[in-house]
Amino acid sequence: MNISSSKEILNKCSTCVLWQFCLPLGLSANEVTQVDTLVKDRVHLHKGDTLYRHGEPLNAIYSVRFGTLKTEHSLPDGRAQIIGFHMPGEILGLDGIGEHQYQANAIALEESEVCIIRFSEFETLASQIPSLQHQFHRILSRELTQDQRHLLSLGTLRAEERLAGFLINLSQRYAARGYEFTEFDLKMSREDIGSYLGIQIETVSRMLSRFTESGLLQIKQRHVKLIDIEGLYQLAGVPNANDKTNCSSPVRLS
Repeated sequence: MNISSSKEILNKCSTCVLWQFCLPLGLSANEVTQVDTLVKDRVHLHKGDTLYRHGEPLNAIYSVRFGTLKTEHSLPDGRAQIIGFHMPGEILGLDGIGEHQYQANAIALEESEVCIIRFSEFETLASQIPSLQHQFHRILSRELTQDQRHLLSLGTLRAEERLAGFLINLSQRYAARGYEFTEFDLKMSREDIGSYLGIQIETVSRMLSRFTESGLLQIKQRHVKLIDIEGLYQLAGVPNANDKTNCSSPVRLS
């Protein structure tokens, strides 16, 4: 894990391609200059590197610049539960604000880089720029809503519905960033997917095979191509906001 100092950071927050995920719209020139001072350092992570651990003091929150990280809860007996996967433009460490210490482990799933946002400095600046504070509240609200939806899916949805919803969620997040959203590599292992969705790794593999047989997708190792996105939406039981047609019947898996 390598830390880059401000002297090595050429791209500012205001010129970053991911700015819309982190910063509010309509900042004045002076406010933009102030926001640009928030990120003085970045951390470069190799696959398997730990960004922070559960219980460590929360000194900073982190914005993913590139790569993918997972967050997990570790139990005393060695078991771990994946609680999230984090893409470029997303913030890590928010769940530690209340207790002033991180509530999970954050681990890189591939070569990644994150921007370090010193939380005390962020709080001071947010108190001076209302739109920045409002954006922060929006991010917190979005995180809470996503957590609630995930808990609901764990308690009410069948395994195939959870997996279909997971693939749709990845596709939507890739699309929002301007990436290819119908064909992509899974950065996480099937074991990690199973942990996040609350299903066994064997079930993940079996469901992916059934999705392939049903014509919903093609998969080779970790490379996924979504063939019937509307079918995945139907299977997950969520509406496709981009589809204006009415769909007849739900997908049936053989």
